[in-house]
Amino acid sequence: MRFTPALRDLRWLVSRPIAHRGLHGIDSIENTHSAFSHAIMRNYAIECDLQISKDGEAMVFHDDTIDRLLEGVGPVRQQDASSLRQLKFKSCADRIQTLGELLDQVDAKVPLIIELKSHWDYDPELPLRVLNVIKNYRGPYALMSFDPDMIACIAERAPGIVRGITADRVTDAYYEMLSLKRRLSLRNFSHLPRTKPHFVSFDFNGLPFSPVTAIRKAGHPVISWTINSPADSTIALRYSDQITFQGYHPA
Repeated sequence: MRFTPALRDLRWLVSRPIAHRGLHGIDSIENTHSAFSHAIMRNYAIECDLQISKDGEAMVFHDDTIDRLLEGVGPVRQQDASSLRQLKFKSCADRIQTLGELLDQVDAKVPLIIELKSHWDYDPELPLRVLNVIKNYRGPYALMSFDPDMIACIAERAPGIVRGITADRVTDAYYEMLSLKRRLSLRNFSHLPRTKPHFVSFDFNGLPFSPVTAIRKAGHPVISWTINSPADSTIALRYSDQITFQGYHPA
């Protein structure tokens, strides 16, 4: 794809398949040192997630609560970073990493596509912490979020950082927590004037989707998620420039 001249060269962002939460499986858990090591060894880009801890640290973890993966219960943001790092995963020896530890591990070997998880409460603590931690990192990376407020914060505070919107068609019951106005903004991408994303990461099952088609036509790369088979990859690449995958190893 030829990206618009108004954008920087983003070929690095879509040059290799992106391992969803690292390359995890039987011998590793998502968003862990082991999963990221496997992705690095196969030269895949890495997608990962960040949550904010009670003491304001950016932690590499997807869920709002620790219940599913760790030996414990409760929200991530109700525990400080040191307490979180002491908790054991239920089925592996890894421990939760901080963003700083992740950056040290990857060390510019592969691109990082980092998703900032949101509680939809207009709190800028996580994006501000991320910007502080990542400011001296020299490897290729991009920041993204479902929450336009987080991306607008990044656009305002650090406009030179590559940023993206993670999105879907906003039909899941999950979104009922949001006002109708916010849901429509997410679905219609009416936040674009303030978020100014360089790319979009969109749900494969919702493609093609006219707002995303228009964004791509304007020269912005589109990444599709989450691809679970070569057959789905073939379909996804009709409407997007790269895939975020799990459950198999693309070429």
